[in-house]
Amino acid sequence: MQEAHSNKHPNDFDDEIDLRELFYVLLEGKWIIVSLTTFISIIGVIYSLSLPNIYQSKTLLAQVNLSSSVSGALGSFGVLPELSGLSLPYGNDEGNSAKAIEKISSLSFFENNILPNIHLPNLMAVESWDPETNTLTIDENSFDTNTNTWIRDYTFPQQQIPSAQESYKVFKELLSLSVDKKSGFITLSIKHQSPFVAKPWVELVVNEINAFYRQKDKLESEKAVSYLNQQISMTGLSEIKQVLAQLLQEETKKLTLIEANEYYVFDYIDPPAVMEEKSEPTRSIICIVIALFGGILSILFVLIRHYAFKQKVA
Repeated sequence: MQEAHSNKHPNDFDDEIDLRELFYVLLEGKWIIVSLTTFISIIGVIYSLSLPNIYQSKTLLAQVNLSSSVSGALGSFGVLPELSGLSLPYGNDEGNSAKAIEKISSLSFFENNILPNIHLPNLMAVESWDPETNTLTIDENSFDTNTNTWIRDYTFPQQQIPSAQESYKVFKELLSLSVDKKSGFITLSIKHQSPFVAKPWVELVVNEINAFYRQKDKLESEKAVSYLNQQISMTGLSEIKQVLAQLLQEETKKLTLIEANEYYVFDYIDPPAVMEEKSEPTRSIICIVIALFGGILSILFVLIRHYAFKQKVA
């Protein structure tokens, strides 16, 4: 019985990896490991040095809540507007901040407010930035700076001139937007090879989102004023006229706030700056990771080479 058990597993110990043999295999292949690791490490250094410096311009924003008192004015007069049968064009004003946060990351905002105000080659064809001369080098295979025309090769669905959707995908990779749930503060940042491009783009986003909602609310308030004046002229009831006059006063006040506030939705707590130090890449970490990968790869190569050759000979 014991003999049968021994015959059943004759090669159990042979199949197990001998740690001493493993050590000697690695020791014998040490020069291969050192050489291959060094070679891959050199490639890693060359790769990390080839990566352009990226600068991140960042700003901290506070939400500006310009309260509209229309609902308050309605509340002070109870249900009189409802009893009069008037249908006033007002909704609950929850502020524009939440909507603006989503709007900033939208394609429509980029297409209508950002794209017309930036130099597209700085987004889609930039090659490098020279900090000494503060000049951007544009990829000559994509954009001809002499004639200001796009000459890039493209395949469908791309176009000769980068479309809004294609440009939006690139811009969205550079844009970062986060909200602190406790304080409500918003951190907005943009990355670019040139810090002198990143900073104006951050300012552009803030200015355009403020202008967008200022114009939107201004048009709505002007329509409300026109509507209220029309209703005042049409009604003969003094109570209704009193309510409408109060609403008209509140809308006029709202228009004044819209025109008077430079920062309509977001205000700066910490404005963006032209950064002197790059945010990425971290070349030391890249080199270490690639060197570790090279070491693991070289060890696997030595082990596979040894055991494959040993099995082939056997």
